[in-house]
Amino acid sequence: MEAGTFEEAFFAVPAKGETDRLLHVARKTLDAARRLRRDERAGAKELSAAERLIARLTSSAVRVYEEILTLARLNRGQVFPSYDHLADATGLGRATICRALTILEAIGFLARQRRFNRVEGQGPGPRYKQTSNAYRPLLPAKVLSYLPRWLRPAPVPEDEVQRRLDHIEDMQLMLKSLSCRELAEATIDGPLRKILAKLGDAIDRRERESQTGSEPLTDSYINRLKGVGLAGQRLNA
Repeated sequence: MEAGTFEEAFFAVPAKGETDRLLHVARKTLDAARRLRRDERAGAKELSAAERLIARLTSSAVRVYEEILTLARLNRGQVFPSYDHLADATGLGRATICRALTILEAIGFLARQRRFNRVEGQGPGPRYKQTSNAYRPLLPAKVLSYLPRWLRPAPVPEDEVQRRLDHIEDMQLMLKSLSCRELAEATIDGPLRKILAKLGDAIDRRERESQTGSEPLTDSYINRLKGVGLAGQRLNA
């Protein structure tokens, strides 16, 4: 996505103590990863798909996560460091940084969004340049069973669960009521939004034209249908 078009909705200000808690979770998950690797090597356990992801966690990945959490705490959740910054802050190489971010994202510790900037260039059409990614630290659901009880989030009350389900249902009904153009404008960001909105507008026009060309169910037409039904009832009688 284009830098400056989505960050307000993407970033979230961490609650007090949240970054410290996430770091504790990552360190406990690293302990679990070491146990899983040891059990697999010993043949004592066959790892599930989720356990294989957790077993990939390394101390380097946790160190990178610690730096991202520090930036989130200091910058009110706005985290978009370059690879060079992460390498300087952690003392790790760029290749190690890249692997660490991939592992963290796969497990669910991070949401990562690639960003670009528009640049001037010769020839038709816009030119783009990759800039630093945006990151948002998260608590992955797949690691909760490996955490001590005091690190697990409190269960959501039933009325709150129902409220969220009702909200999802209302959103789905609302989206179904939109035209193709309105749907693109409501759900897509960046340059793709304008293109899909234009395409949706063409689809909407085609549907309106096809409906105009068909015979509508006017009042007289409906009355004729009722008359045929009544005549049929009299014949049957």
